Amino acid sequence: MPEKSASLRLVVSPPKALRKRSICGVYLITDQQENLYERVAQALRGGVTVLQYRPKDRPFEQCCSEGSRLKELCVRYGTLFIVNDDLQLAHALDADGVHLGQDDASPHQARELLGPDKIIGISTHNLAEAQQAEADGADYLGFGAMYPTDSKAVIHIPGTTGLSTIRDKVRLPIVAIGGISPANACRVIDAGADSVAVISSVLSAPRPEVAATELRLLFNRHTPFPRGGVLTIAGSDSGGGAGIQADLKTITLLGSFAASAITALTAQNTRGVKSIHGIPPSFVRDQVDTVLSDLPIDIIKTGMLHTPAIISLLGEYLQEQSRYYPLVIDPVMVAKGGASLLELDAVAVFQESLLPLAYLLTPNLPEAERLLNCRIQSEAAMEQAVRQLHAMGAANVLLKGGHLNSGDAVDILFDGQNIHRFSSERFFTSATHGTGCSFASAIAAFLAQGEPLKEAVDRAKQFITNAIRLARPMGKGHGPINHYLAAKESEQ
Repeated sequence: MPEKSASLRLVVSPPKALRKRSICGVYLITDQQENLYERVAQALRGGVTVLQYRPKDRPFEQCCSEGSRLKELCVRYGTLFIVNDDLQLAHALDADGVHLGQDDASPHQARELLGPDKIIGISTHNLAEAQQAEADGADYLGFGAMYPTDSKAVIHIPGTTGLSTIRDKVRLPIVAIGGISPANACRVIDAGADSVAVISSVLSAPRPEVAATELRLLFNRHTPFPRGGVLTIAGSDSGGGAGIQADLKTITLLGSFAASAITALTAQNTRGVKSIHGIPPSFVRDQVDTVLSDLPIDIIKTGMLHTPAIISLLGEYLQEQSRYYPLVIDPVMVAKGGASLLELDAVAVFQESLLPLAYLLTPNLPEAERLLNCRIQSEAAMEQAVRQLHAMGAANVLLKGGHLNSGDAVDILFDGQNIHRFSSERFFTSATHGTGCSFASAIAAFLAQGEPLKEAVDRAKQFITNAIRLARPMGKGHGPINHYLAAKESEQ
């Protein structure tokens, strides 16, 4: 009995005030433009963790009505709902908290009205203000501006240097504010921000869910390995050089967690595909659904989808999800040995139901020619092709130029605004089996690890170039690339 009683532990639940959710990730502040509810709904689907409602020059009743709808949206997505400045509005809406400026009410006054369990944030601009806010009982700090911004007049810009200065001197979560976008957020996060506050870079984006997700993924850059999760949906290659096998090798060796859903089984080796056994579409869905319902997946990468039924089902399934999953789509159509891996009538279904969902489309030249029904025989034609594929719905397009067979191996990325060129030495070798699968998987892994798109493509390009260069003779046909040694070089 004494031994038993000694093992008993008294478990005391912490007070409600100590169970507040931490402020982290993407902190979205509302604007005053049209269709706010619809745009916020899209952004929350992309992974916004905090929404700050900031109405301006509107009647109190209208703010209550609009705020109530936004709060219901936040409840649906598990997003914290914070009201800007207005204690009375925060109280009326029973918001999760309030964000106060230096000239607004004190944290003590806010707690007296809202209650001890509510979250109180304070805008600060220097170390003295940050330390005072912490002493006054704030739950988090807004700190900035990081960069100039059009949303309000900025007098003082401490920037990332100022953020680094205060990071180790305060214990509260820090929300970096001012002029932040996916293009510069890495520097802010690396300087110590727990969260980044954004307005137009998300709400004015063509696809707010995409912009929000780009920011959300950047916070993975300081998490432990395996860093980020990737689900690959593709066919199995019994030879181990391409397909699911190449995807899992690449993602794992580069440091991310890899899960899979198999669309088809192939009997193949370096000389070609002997036979294909398709997986029932309902079972493909079961695999995907089972993984996503349990595991922390950041990116979905697709390869060989094989049939129109699987393509259509996958498109419908992803559109039904409350969360937006960035899709890296490698539109696998033909194997290295020439065997067709996509049924003839699947291309039109792919163009209609899945391509418009792509975060990044990564065709090679023959695949792009088939999608666009035209010849692509130069870099200039490649630039035109990526713009056309973007117009078909893909948010970003990376066209691989390995099939040009002259000069360096050049790939062209179009992000909707700018063309980016990636060039590497061309190696004349037959050991290229699995290059497309592995390249797309490497990009997916680096995105999941918190690299912005351009940097993810650049690192993946270096990886695949090394994997081809370091390939060793294997088999009697198109041999596999060297995933292992290429990943080792990526660590250096």
